[in-house]
Amino acid sequence: MTIAAEKYAYVIGVDTHARTHTYAIINGTTGAAIGCEAFPVTTAGTKRAIAWIRRTTNGPILAAVEGTSSYGASLTRALMVGDIPTVEAKPPRKAARTGAGKTDAIDAAAAAAGILGTDVERLIHPRTDGARAALSVLLASRRRTEEQCTANRNALNALVRQIDLGLDTRRAVTDKRVAEISAWRARATDSVEQQVAREEAIDLARGITAAAARVRLIKTHLAELGEQLAPGLQAQPGLGPVTVGIILAAYSHHGRIRNEAAFASLAGASPLQASSGNTTRHRLNRHGDRQLNMALDVVIKARMRFDEATQKYVKRRTAEGLSYREIKRVLKRYLARDLFRQLEQLYS
Repeated sequence: MTIAAEKYAYVIGVDTHARTHTYAIINGTTGAAIGCEAFPVTTAGTKRAIAWIRRTTNGPILAAVEGTSSYGASLTRALMVGDIPTVEAKPPRKAARTGAGKTDAIDAAAAAAGILGTDVERLIHPRTDGARAALSVLLASRRRTEEQCTANRNALNALVRQIDLGLDTRRAVTDKRVAEISAWRARATDSVEQQVAREEAIDLARGITAAAARVRLIKTHLAELGEQLAPGLQAQPGLGPVTVGIILAAYSHHGRIRNEAAFASLAGASPLQASSGNTTRHRLNRHGDRQLNMALDVVIKARMRFDEATQKYVKRRTAEGLSYREIKRVLKRYLARDLFRQLEQLYS
């Protein structure tokens, strides 16, 4: 095992914020703080920061940046363009700050110190830009749009049950009824409360319709990008535009994840010991990227219902005494291994 301190002479920890980034340079051999400076989050400020790093160091360097996909995104791109290896630094835990307090300088030094003893194979590398960044944007937009659509639908159901607008409210409004409501017009016979409620119902229905159209468009874009990045993957049982998009966004690029076991761990699909006494068993892992875990879960559930080979496996393992949850855990681990190997072969 080779730790970062053995490979790099200096580790630069970066505490990122909206207006300024704070950089702390730590000597990889001694762990001593070499310098700490703050620079503005501008193109000129980033160039000055990189120039300062190069002046202050004289050996192999590694940048540990907090929030490589948020506040530190532009800095991460600049560091990579400048051929400075960059990894994701996790913010220090509150317990680690006991007796030390909190400042940007302390956090930057902690970001670097947290990397020094880490195995270089376990360092978290940032995701790539381009099509994979577009996948992340589309997936985030889809989640946000669906959440808003659900909120609007719940509000519409509550509204039509509160105010009598001439609807049968024994069941929730259907898509057909939503389309009808969006085409409503003001009625002269409405009372004041009915008039206001009707206007609100029309607005909510149109919001639901627009959100549904947006989700369909996003799914089309995801299908196109997914086929471009991983041809044929969506044709496999249980895999579709959304699940493939989540998987590709998490995998990002060749070299980001060291092996299939690490990919399974990232997906929260690696087995965890849950043995006690005479019982030897494993349980589901509730850590990792929960979106990726959800994608694997969706694929496995689809295969358990519709894929003949998976159904035969489930039947055999059930006869062996495994529970539904245990069988699903095993299948998710297998799926993570299979997907990683396919992607490695595709991009190697």
